[in-house]
Amino acid sequence: MVFTIDGKDKESSARAGLINTDRGQIETPIFMPVGTIATVKGVDQTILEDVVKAQIILANNYHLYLRPGLDVLEEAGGIHKFMNWHKPMLTDSGGYQVYSLSKTRKIKEDGVTFTSHIDGSKQYFSPESATEAQRKIGADFIMAFDECTPYPCEFKYAKNSMKLTHRWLKRCIQYFDSKEPLYGHGQSFLPIVQGSVYKELRIDSAEFIEAQDRKANAIGGLSVGEPHELLYEMTELVCGILSADKPRYLMGVGTPENILECIGLGIDMFDCVLPSRNARHGLLYTNYGVINIKNKKWQRDFSMIDDKSTSPSSRNYSKAYLRHLFTVKEQLGKQIATVNNLSFYLNLVKQARMKILEGNFRSWKDEQVKILSQRL
Repeated sequence: MVFTIDGKDKESSARAGLINTDRGQIETPIFMPVGTIATVKGVDQTILEDVVKAQIILANNYHLYLRPGLDVLEEAGGIHKFMNWHKPMLTDSGGYQVYSLSKTRKIKEDGVTFTSHIDGSKQYFSPESATEAQRKIGADFIMAFDECTPYPCEFKYAKNSMKLTHRWLKRCIQYFDSKEPLYGHGQSFLPIVQGSVYKELRIDSAEFIEAQDRKANAIGGLSVGEPHELLYEMTELVCGILSADKPRYLMGVGTPENILECIGLGIDMFDCVLPSRNARHGLLYTNYGVINIKNKKWQRDFSMIDDKSTSPSSRNYSKAYLRHLFTVKEQLGKQIATVNNLSFYLNLVKQARMKILEGNFRSWKDEQVKILSQRL
C-alpha cells in the first residue's frame, strides 16, 4: 500500500490523497460503506460499485468469524471471491465488540471471552487470533485488536485500557509481521489510537502508535456518545501527532457534518453505519438537508427525492412514492433509501476532494455544514 498526497487546503488541514493497493486505487478523503457480514445491507455489489461508486468497503471480523466462518471463507478463496467484490476491503478487528458486547464479555491480559449473540456459545479472541482471522478473511486493511472505551469513562479506566491496547498492539504486530499475506494480495496492518477524551492519554497513545511506523494509522474510541466538540478536539490533537504522509482513518464517524469537519482536521478515511441504518428507518440524507420520509408532509410531494443525487432512483422517484413504499413496508423503499444515502456520502467526500484540490475547501465546508444539518 502506497499513499501519496495530491493537494492540500490552504485554510485547514484537509488534504486530497491517493491510496494505491493491489486491488485498486482509493481517492481520499473517502467514506467506506459498512458491510458487516459480507453485505452492505440491501445493496447488490454491482449497485455498490456502479451507482454508489464505493471504492472500499468495511466488514467485521467478529461477525464473519461466527458466520459463515473462517473455513468457508478460506475455501472460497477469501472474502472478495466469496461476495464477488474485487475492490479493497477493510475489516474491524472485533475490538468494537469488546465495547458493544460489554455485558457478555470478559477482558483479561491474554484476550477477550465473548458470549455469542447468535447461540450463546463461548468465543475467544486474542490479539494473535483476531489478526489471524482477518488474514484468513482476506482483508486488504487489517485492524489492531483493541478495547474501545465507553463514554463517559473514568480517567483510570481509560488509562489502563489504553495501556492494555498498546500491549495487545505489540502482539498483533509481532504476529502479523511473522506471516505472509494470503490469496496473492498484499495486506496492511493499522494500529489504533485510544485514550477516551483525555488529552494526556490521547497524546500518549498517538505517540506510541506513531512509533510503530505502520503504513497507515487509525483513531478509535470516538463517536461513542461524546459531544461533537470533544470529537473534534481529540481528532485535531491526534492528527497533529500522527504522520502527515500516511492515511489517517477515523473509525465510526459519522454524520455528514462530522465528516466534513474532520476532513478539515486532517482525516482521510471514514466509516459509519448511519447512512445505511438510518435509511432503513426512513431517514434520508440529501443535498438540501435531512428528510424523514415517513412524515405525512411528503404524502403528496411529487418532487424528486434529491435532484442533485448521483443515484438514478433518487432523481427518478418522488418523495410521495418513497413514502408510500415505507408505508406499505415494501423492501424496495429501504433499498432506494439506502442507495440514496450511500451515494450522498460518497459524493460528499468526492466533492470535498475536488474543493481541496481547487483550494477552497474551508469556505465550501462551512456553507455545506449549515445546509446539510437542516431538517426539512
